[in-house]
Amino acid sequence: MTTWDGINEFISVVETESFTAAARRLEVSVAHVSRRISSLEDRLGAKLLYRTTRKLRLTEVGQLYYRHTRKVLDELAAAEQMVTAMEGRPVGRLRITAPVYYGERFLAPQVNDFLLRHPALELDLVLTNQTVDLVQEGFDLAIRLGRLDSSSLMCRKLARRTQYLCASPDYLARHGTPATLAELGAHHCLAGTVDHWRFVEQGKPRQLKLGSRWHCNSGLALKDAALKGLGIVQLPDYYVLEELNRGTLVSLLDQYRLPDDGIWVLYPHNRHLSPKVRLLVDFLVERLG
Repeated sequence: MTTWDGINEFISVVETESFTAAARRLEVSVAHVSRRISSLEDRLGAKLLYRTTRKLRLTEVGQLYYRHTRKVLDELAAAEQMVTAMEGRPVGRLRITAPVYYGERFLAPQVNDFLLRHPALELDLVLTNQTVDLVQEGFDLAIRLGRLDSSSLMCRKLARRTQYLCASPDYLARHGTPATLAELGAHHCLAGTVDHWRFVEQGKPRQLKLGSRWHCNSGLALKDAALKGLGIVQLPDYYVLEELNRGTLVSLLDQYRLPDDGIWVLYPHNRHLSPKVRLLVDFLVERLG
C-alpha cells in the first residue's frame, strides 16, 4: 500500500524551490521537511532532488515523480472540493494578505462577516505593505492596490481607486494654491513610500520627482500632516474622501489627475479552485465592489 509520507513536503519544495519556503508553506520546521524527503527517497530507492547550497534541481526521475504525484494530489483536491461543495460547507484555513490600512479598515470587517457565515473556517490574516509571494508563502489570496505587474496569478477587480492631490485650507491660505504642476516645486510636498507623484499632462503619464523634507510610509500619518497644514499630499480616495467632503482638505490640480486604477483580489492559478476561496472571492467582490 502506498504511503503519503513525504509527498506533500516534496511537492512543496519543488514548487517553492526552497526547503525554507516549503516549511513556511506547510507550517513545519525545515528539519521536518528535510527528514520527510530523505525518508521518501530511501523508501523509493531513488534520488529525487539534487541539493546544493545555492539551488535545488530535480533529477530525471524526480521530474517524473513530481508530475505524477502532482496530478494525483490535484485529483484528490478536486474530489475533496466536490464533496465540500455538495455539502455547502467550506472548511479549512484561509491565509490572506493585504496592505495594512486597507486591510484594517475594509477587508478585515468583510472577512469577519464571511467567517460568521462559515464557522468551520479558520483565518490567518497577514497585514503588510510588503508584496509577498503567494505561492512560496502559502497564501490563498491577496489584496493588491493600483497597477498590477504581470504574473501567473489570477485576479478580479474589487473596486476602483482615485488618487487625490490635496492640502488643508490653512496651508493654501499661507502658501497659495498651485495652478500647474510646475508650481508644485515651490510648495511643501509630503512624501510617502515613493519619491514621486504620478499625473497625466496633455494626455500622457508624467511622474513628478519630489523634493521633500517630510517622509513617512503611513498614509494615516501623511493625512494627519496635511490636515495640520504641513504641506500637500497625494493619497487614494479611501484615505481622504471624508475630509474632502467636509472641506478640511481641498482637492488640487484635478485636471492632471490620473485615471482611476484598481483594487484587486489575487489568488494562485489552480484549475480546482477550492470552494472556500471561490466563495470568499465572490463575497468580497459583492461587498467591496
